[in-house]
Amino acid sequence: MYFSNKIVLITGASSGIGKALALELARQQAKLILVARRAEVLAEVQAECLQYTQHCQLLCFDLKNSELIPAKAAEALTLFGGLDVLINNAGVSQRSLVTETAAEVDRDIMEINFFSTVYMTKALLPHFVKQGHGHIIVMSSMAGLMGFPMRSAYSAAKHALHGFFETFQTEQPVKDLHTLIVCPGRINTPISLSALTGSGEKHGKMDDGQKNGIPADKCAQIILRAAEKKKKLIKIAKEEKILLAIKRVLPNLFYKIAHNAGMKQ
Repeated sequence: MYFSNKIVLITGASSGIGKALALELARQQAKLILVARRAEVLAEVQAECLQYTQHCQLLCFDLKNSELIPAKAAEALTLFGGLDVLINNAGVSQRSLVTETAAEVDRDIMEINFFSTVYMTKALLPHFVKQGHGHIIVMSSMAGLMGFPMRSAYSAAKHALHGFFETFQTEQPVKDLHTLIVCPGRINTPISLSALTGSGEKHGKMDDGQKNGIPADKCAQIILRAAEKKKKLIKIAKEEKILLAIKRVLPNLFYKIAHNAGMKQ
């Protein structure tokens, strides 16, 4: 198995795609470093992972506190003596119109979804430069390729990730450092429960799109296969791929469909 004995750090590992990735990597006998802010929930994920691998350590802190990232990244490198794979998965979604969203909520979403990923990557980049190889996996979204109602700041942050990491890929600072940008559509995770409303409160509802989405474990398997094949970009979606194709060919129709579908939420 490709990830056997590889040291892997996963942010946002307490639920959703992050948890699914942790469990799949544990089955492949990876050495895991799980990052999230909810210590109790993260410990539960650790217990599940330890059923498959002997090596699973935790770093519990809030990535929104960016001043902590350099020290936590340095600590991560000491846990198993290095790092092979960085999975930037942490993030928060949104369920609010532009006209109803406070500016500080826009900033919080950008801080979590964009800046924490950039800061963690930069904190660990000197290690990858010295090591000369590795993988960085960045969790974007289909919303990073097209706008959609109720997702303005979320989509903006994901678009920003594309701009940053596509540039990073073109610069290729380390010959054997492979960067994968992942664009999931609707995946069956609890992401909509913790999505932020315009006031910054949690949405607290499970969207039908999430309920009927691609299983998280299947999504994780696709991501890891793509990383193994050293791909640069993948889309894991169903209807969203069709909508993206419509945007490219018939943009006016795209805006109509996106408006009608998004405003029903």
